[in-house]
Amino acid sequence: MITELSEIQSTLQGLFTAHVPPLQVRKDNENVFEVAGTKEAMQGKQKVDGFYFGSVVPKPKDIRLYYFPIYTHVDEFSISAELKKCLKGKSCFHIKKLTPDLIEEIKAMIQKGVEVYLKEGLI
Repeated sequence: MITELSEIQSTLQGLFTAHVPPLQVRKDNENVFEVAGTKEAMQGKQKVDGFYFGSVVPKPKDIRLYYFPIYTHVDEFSISAELKKCLKGKSCFHIKKLTPDLIEEIKAMIQKGVEVYLKEGLI
């Protein structure tokens, strides 16, 4: 089990980075790591250079994993009770520890999000 916040952060970033491309890293600094699509798309009423996909944001007590596909395509995802405990709001997970099972579930969730967004032409 991973409990060191910097290790959780790098693990989550690595799970996103595994999908570059078709995703692109839009921000990468000490405050935020963000990935998005590479195609122009409509996000709400605004045209963007890449549809937002997710981000990893370190906080003092946890690491925040923002994962947009679970918000835009909620019916496509079912998550375990362990991951659901981390969900605050509709698309933000507060991660304080990572078990091997949780890492595998997040990895599969990100993979499914990439597949859904590719199918929809968003990335």
